[in-house]
Formats: sequence, C-alpha cells, structure tokens
Amino acid sequence: MTAPILDPDLLKAFVAIAEHRSFTRAAATLHRTQSAVSVQIKRLELRLGARLFQRTRAGVLLTTAGDELLVYARRLLDLNAEAIDALHARKREAVVRLGVMEDYGTIIIPPLLARFAKNHPDVRVEIETGLTATMPARLGEAYDLVIAMHPEGQGAGELLRREQAVWAAAASYPVRARDTLPVALYPPGCLFRQWAAEALDAAGRSWRLAFVSRTLAAVEAIAAQGLAITVVKAGTIALLACALSTLPRSPGADIRLHRARNLSRAGGLLADHLQLGISQLASHILT
Repeated sequence: MTAPILDPDLLKAFVAIAEHRSFTRAAATLHRTQSAVSVQIKRLELRLGARLFQRTRAGVLLTTAGDELLVYARRLLDLNAEAIDALHARKREAVVRLGVMEDYGTIIIPPLLARFAKNHPDVRVEIETGLTATMPARLGEAYDLVIAMHPEGQGAGELLRREQAVWAAAASYPVRARDTLPVALYPPGCLFRQWAAEALDAAGRSWRLAFVSRTLAAVEAIAAQGLAITVVKAGTIALLACALSTLPRSPGADIRLHRARNLSRAGGLLADHLQLGISQLASHILT
C-alpha cells in the first residue's frame, strides 16, 4: 500500500492551527477563509486516517495523533524551506572557471582571489592549474578565463606581465662545462621544456632528461635537492636557491589573459580584478 503524501500546504494549515489554537486566527495568518482551512484539515485527517484536533471550551487542542504529527510537520516544513533557500542561493551564486599555470595558481593568484572574494562573496571561482598551451582553445567550454604563457610578442589576449625563463638550481649545485647536465622538466607541450632543449642543443651542452613531472612542486623539489637543474620564471626564482647565469639564455615569455566570449558579469569583474592587480601583486611578492 502506498504511503500518503503530506502536502506542505496542509501541514502549514495544521501547524498554524496548532500554534494559535484557533481555526479563525490560523486562517487569518494564512490569508484564507476559515472554511478553506477546515477543508484542508479534513483532507489531512483523511489521508492520515486519524483525528488531529478536538474542540474544547479553552479552544482547539491537539489529539495524541496531532501532538505526534506536529513534531514531524515542523521538521518537514523546515526542510522544505531549507531546500528552497539552498536552490535560490545557488541561482544567485555566480561561478567563474579560471585556468592558469601552476606557479601563478599557487603564488600569484590566491592573494588576488582572497581580495576579490571579500568584495564579491556571491562569486565562486573554480580554478584549474596546469599546462596552459591548450587552455585558450577551450574558452567557453571548460574555462571562462585563462591566464596562459606565450612566447614573447606572440599570442592573443591581454598582456599582463613579461617573464624571463631562467635556469635554476640549488645553491650547492656545481655547473661544470664538461659535465652532462641532469635536467628536471615538464612534459611535452610546455614552452619551458622546448626552450630548455633548444637552448642547450644550440649551445652544444651535453644534457640528459633526469626528471619529468606535470607538477611544478615536484620539479622544483628535485632541483632544490641538487639532483638536477630546471627552468623557471624569473618571477618565481625565489622558490629555488639561485639562478644559473653560466648557461645559455632562454627566450622571454608573455603572460596573457584570455576571456571567453559572452563572459558573464562576474567573469568580467574577476578578469578586470586580475588584470589590475596581477603585475603589482607579483612584483610585491616575488621581488
């Protein structure tokens, strides 16, 4: 047998009568006629197969079944209101999807997002870090905004900052001219990997790929332990001990902001915030 469904409108009428101990006063608070409220209670009693109220000289009182139902009715109405509020809050909340390089995503962007969140608490930012070479092509599909690295003077989008690729290693790492250099780099598709290989080959330096990882922290940890050298942005060299000026110079890089077409108002606000603050904040943190 199918259990009866408790209509929230019927429960509202029931709770109102229980709290006011009067059909008349309950009807007034519900903006309904007394007869309409009486019909609702009869329908509820019919569905439950139990009498919920009894009339006395002191007013309308709950029966034993009514007293038991009151606890559940309040809980059901509260849960109903909570569900509606949660869905309305989700509609009000705007989501902006941001793709960015890992070093910027862990050093440059978080302080900017913290400041943005204080002024725009209804905007939720979802951030993904990784190789940015293919991210701009997925604007609108996977990202609303992308902060990507391009060869200097190339790439679309808005120029945010110029970076220089530099060799870095632990302070104790000995760079000898005749040694085969162990190099820690990123997977194919990373500009720094391409530039490092081209620069070393062009200079005639012997080298070997000693470590590969998609994770910036892993690459830098290997270099920091003196197990290999790597290539980083000049702006993030502080994470390692020193730059190596004796190795061939690598090209510069442009950090550019890409916006999806038909960007939402929230996305535009975040884009403007990042554009305004990224160079100032990067200089403050990394110099």
